[in-house]
Amino acid sequence: MPNIKLSYLYRDSGNYKNFGAVVFANTSQIELSIVEKRIKNALIDDCWFYAHHWQLPNLRFNNITESDATWHEFESVDYTDEPANSALSLEEFMSLIEKPAQPIV
Repeated sequence: MPNIKLSYLYRDSGNYKNFGAVVFANTSQIELSIVEKRIKNALIDDCWFYAHHWQLPNLRFNNITESDATWHEFESVDYTDEPANSALSLEEFMSLIEKPAQPIV
């Protein structure tokens, strides 16, 4: 079964966007629908998450203002033939995202 690619973005208060993606090795052959359901269950208001909590690269811009959000926005998950680029296994990531999120202080 192919690897899993998680695509997400950061959107600042001016609606400028920075896109990113992480590829997880799918050695346990978890079906995409299961991964997507678990991710969506872990999102804040069906859309947002804290990148630091999910151990994903921070996509925030360098010139952060007080009105900029601290969360990132989920875009999609897909199968991919791209090589894994995450130190976390897909199983570790799934366990990690199901823990309660903590905001940046």
